[in-house]
Amino acid sequence: MSPEKNENVNEIIKEYSSGFDYNIEETAIILAAGHGKRIKSHKSKMLHSIWGVPTVERVYTACRNGLQKVNAVVVVGIKAPDVIKAVGKRENTLFANQSEQLGTGHAVQVAIEEIDRDKLKGVVYVLPGDMGLIDEETMQLFRDEFIKSESDMMVLTGLYEGDPVENSYGRIIRVKEEDLNGDSSGSDNGKVIKIMENKDIHALSDTEHHILEFNRKKYSYTKKELIANNEFNSGVYAFKKEHLMELLFAIDSNNAQKEIYITDLIDLFNKKGYTVGAVSPRQQHVIMGFNNKSVLKEMEAIARKLAYDKIKDLVLIDDPDDFYIAEEVIDQIVEMDRIGTPLDISIGKGVHIGRGVELNYNLNLHKNVFVNGNVKFGKNVTVWEGVHLSCFGNQTFTIGNNVEILWGDIIKGNIVIGDGSRIESSVNMTGSDDFPLRIGSNVTIKGTSYLFGTTVEDDLFIEHSVLIKRKVNKILKSDGTVQPVKFVLPMPEGLETLE
Repeated sequence: MSPEKNENVNEIIKEYSSGFDYNIEETAIILAAGHGKRIKSHKSKMLHSIWGVPTVERVYTACRNGLQKVNAVVVVGIKAPDVIKAVGKRENTLFANQSEQLGTGHAVQVAIEEIDRDKLKGVVYVLPGDMGLIDEETMQLFRDEFIKSESDMMVLTGLYEGDPVENSYGRIIRVKEEDLNGDSSGSDNGKVIKIMENKDIHALSDTEHHILEFNRKKYSYTKKELIANNEFNSGVYAFKKEHLMELLFAIDSNNAQKEIYITDLIDLFNKKGYTVGAVSPRQQHVIMGFNNKSVLKEMEAIARKLAYDKIKDLVLIDDPDDFYIAEEVIDQIVEMDRIGTPLDISIGKGVHIGRGVELNYNLNLHKNVFVNGNVKFGKNVTVWEGVHLSCFGNQTFTIGNNVEILWGDIIKGNIVIGDGSRIESSVNMTGSDDFPLRIGSNVTIKGTSYLFGTTVEDDLFIEHSVLIKRKVNKILKSDGTVQPVKFVLPMPEGLETLE
């Protein structure tokens, strides 16, 4: 990295890092320095989204919610500014720059160098930033198992179910029932000896046996059986702080990649007589990582199914394979259901409901409706096919009760639509911060109409009109009916440019 770029990263790190509370006895280190080379993308691997959320943010949230009060260090590298901004400025969170990717162990070293080691307490957790399906339940389980086991180090492991030759994960190598001399391993049977990276396994001789020592006994493994071993390393670890500090900087790079692997700590811990435990999650998908687009797509499909399963009996979803509802909105649906009033919400095929949206009772969103931002629905609202409803993060878009919005409308920005109004098809409406749009109650807008920054009083009928920064008053005719507004166009500009 050039000095100029490195200086820019350091400035951003300084801006986004917050205080580190040394009274907190749990620290999570999230390794998010990787790139998108194998996934064939210019975007950082950590910024690819699963169910609308970048993977690094998902890992961060799982740590925050699954552990008790926790400090965090996010190690960045490739596309560092983008990754830092995706996580954002958070309480008790530091960022560390791994300018050269020299391995997972090196990344943890870089993180620790940002901390006062003498003040650090308790347990240190390490997680990869691409594990976008990990959840708070898994982190809580991992934490509880680590404490219960009284181990000095623990690894979260998985079971590979595909072709062993295609397994690119590091293998968990455990003590066999018998050692090299045929003697029983006794109580050591099944204990973790080490994690061996896939590339290092494939670098072994096809004929020679690989000899490992544990507790003064030697055990023999062939290359074939190491490849066939389906228990793999997820990349999630827990360490007692004092032992991690003792051994972290003793890791060498004597391997096929000439990198500093955090997995080598298992061997170092065993040689010191420290205990190394291993536990698997309740569900295997939570430890999935990705190096290609097909696995990322598979993870997205799992996330969609998990979302669907949470609300499939609470709302009606036309197509379980083609919808998106942000997780915070899913939580909102679950909470609404707890109140006990039937929701009567229907979600059409291809509907997208993003962060910030507030749903309401008897809401019908038809096919391919897009809703995003602080859009607040009233009761008994129907939105027909292909409608776009959105606003910026600092804006609010409020839709009253008994409103109907017809096909293909685009309505964006700082807007209020009053109760009982009907926005017919081919309407485009926008409201800005300086010029909000306010539609009264029982208003009908139809035809090819466009409204920007306009206030419309109650009970009006508007057709085929372009209204920009206007106030539309309610005027009663002599027969008591409301004067409709039709075919209103602004004065043209730029006529001199036309022939």
